[in-house]
Amino acid sequence: MDPQIEKLLKLPTKEKVALLILLMLLEGAAMYYGLHRPRLQELEGLKKKHEDLQKQVTENRRIANNLPRFKAEYEQLKRDLDNALTELPNQKEIPSLLTNISNVGKSSGLEFLLFRPKPEVPKDFYAEVPVDIAVSGTFYNVADFFVAVSKLPRIVNITNVSFSDIKPVGGRTSLKVNCLATTFRFLDPKEAQNANAKANKPK
Repeated sequence: MDPQIEKLLKLPTKEKVALLILLMLLEGAAMYYGLHRPRLQELEGLKKKHEDLQKQVTENRRIANNLPRFKAEYEQLKRDLDNALTELPNQKEIPSLLTNISNVGKSSGLEFLLFRPKPEVPKDFYAEVPVDIAVSGTFYNVADFFVAVSKLPRIVNITNVSFSDIKPVGGRTSLKVNCLATTFRFLDPKEAQNANAKANKPK
């Protein structure tokens, strides 16, 4: 018989029991770290993956439930964009818009003393189209003109308003008005690119 085994067999009972317990603990630890622990880690990974999938399903359901609202918001944004496009003309529409402003003034009973388009001022995706205007007429004619301009389908801002030559004529107050009418137009992609290049050019 192997001397080591004989030596173990001659050990006191307490030491044999302690040795047996130690061997069982070592075997249990080997089984835990070799078999059970990897399974636990795999299970934890699967649980996390399941939770992530559950969250994704919940989010997809939320989006699906709100899809009609998202579609309605998209349609509203599209309508808003269409409205904005009608308020900002393109290059071809500028002459007719300026003619409309002039016609509105004449319809309001004003006499045009000056109607001089100034150079455009390119911005990011649009350009300002300023026009120097000088008219004469009654206060009510001028007020009607400003109101009529505000009701045009295109955006027209009236600024730099000044009054002069105020005098009574035929029981009414006549005056001369100088102002700056500014409308806007969309820049095509090439124009916008050139405008941005000039704006970013070092001075």
